[in-house]
Amino acid sequence: MGNQFLEGNFAPVSQEHTITELEVTGRIPEYLDGRYLRNGPNPLSEVDPATYHWFMGDGMVHGVRLRDGRAEWYRNRWVRNPYVAELLDGKRTPGPECGFSAIGANTNVISHAGKTLALIEAGVAAYELTDELDTVGQCDFDGTLPGGYTAHPKRDPETGELHAVSYFFGNGNRVQYSVIDVHGHARRTVDIEVTGSPMMHDFSLTENHVVFYDLPVTFNAEAAVNLTVPPILRTPAKLVVSAMLGRVRIPDPISARAAGKIASNGDLPYRWNPRYPARIGVMPREGGNADVRWFEVEPCYVFHPLNAYDEGDSIILDVVRHPKMFDSQPHGPGEGAPTLDRWTVDLTAGKVLEERLDDRGQEFPRVDERLVGRRHRYGYSVAAEDGATPSDSLYKHDFEAGSSAVRSFGRGRQPGEFVFVPASAGAAEDDGVLMGFVFDAATQRSDLTLLDAATLETVGAIHLPDRVPHGFHGNWAPTA
Repeated sequence: MGNQFLEGNFAPVSQEHTITELEVTGRIPEYLDGRYLRNGPNPLSEVDPATYHWFMGDGMVHGVRLRDGRAEWYRNRWVRNPYVAELLDGKRTPGPECGFSAIGANTNVISHAGKTLALIEAGVAAYELTDELDTVGQCDFDGTLPGGYTAHPKRDPETGELHAVSYFFGNGNRVQYSVIDVHGHARRTVDIEVTGSPMMHDFSLTENHVVFYDLPVTFNAEAAVNLTVPPILRTPAKLVVSAMLGRVRIPDPISARAAGKIASNGDLPYRWNPRYPARIGVMPREGGNADVRWFEVEPCYVFHPLNAYDEGDSIILDVVRHPKMFDSQPHGPGEGAPTLDRWTVDLTAGKVLEERLDDRGQEFPRVDERLVGRRHRYGYSVAAEDGATPSDSLYKHDFEAGSSAVRSFGRGRQPGEFVFVPASAGAAEDDGVLMGFVFDAATQRSDLTLLDAATLETVGAIHLPDRVPHGFHGNWAPTA
């Protein structure tokens, strides 16, 4: 049985590189002093194509160091959780050996409070890496935030704090909002009640509000039990797990057993749930569970908001909207074209206006990080008709002009997520470069490509010795 997420540039690479001599075409702007980092799934051992889900591969972080107009190095490293460390290095590292921790942080990578952090969600531990991408160990923010974190924290551009919403199926009908201060410690956590046990991949932040996406992709007891329990015991096990979800916390032995069997590059126990209400919650930043207001939306799924901001008595949410998720496609996104939509939450009228901004399939939306939670003019996304496989194009959206520009990289060249880096701290919103990996099918290699954000023309390209598989998220980590 074939699996598109194990083929082409979804297939894993088998080697870790340390390359200090990199060929460059064009130029690298002198103001770029830091590392471009990108994380994604890269199964280390053989997996079963019939059950492998794209989101479940072992984490691998890729990085390119830029300074003084030069590309100093390229490195790629598996995130060494106990499972990966034993396979690669023949030694055990401290940490649990069961549960979703068997996956390894495979979704995002950021820098905060002097640390490089590989991130994932669903109760899985974040991992600290060195500047050279070697694994230090699990990160619980110096003991101030035990348990898992999220794949998508958002940095407040004014305070420098990280805001996040975390979920875990063992927590039943609760997700957790947290704020990590500039020293890397949790200064605030708030438990929020939701309808059941949703896959809350991301959230939105404005200057005054936190927005929760409680949408109909939920933990599926049948999928989890089928993967973890012998056939003769599946019926009573499903009844037990279903009874507990959304009502009480799943006992640790049960959640650990389920997570451990599901992990190790296997299936994902979340499915489209047509009986689950689709809604978004709005909470004042300093509020609590009792302050959340809930608003109904049309059934859909949102992995990634582009940005959000307050506008009078309304909140503007620009999101990539999938019509469904994990219903008929068992291995990853692919339930219809994801579109760029705008949801206007009218706090006075108590309703949400939903508009279509762009009906072309696209994913991995990004905005100038200096404008997180503030009004933005520009946004960037990758053309992807099914939400997973990129085409050859990158979109730049101008929300003020109501227009968009397209950069095509040419036949057989596929871009991943691109991030914006300003030319200086006070530069205009599109004064700087967009950077991201572009895979070339003809050479089976990837380039770190730098585009002029204003024109989308190529400024420079750093040619890597191998390909970077289609993965998830990356960020620019400037030198402190």
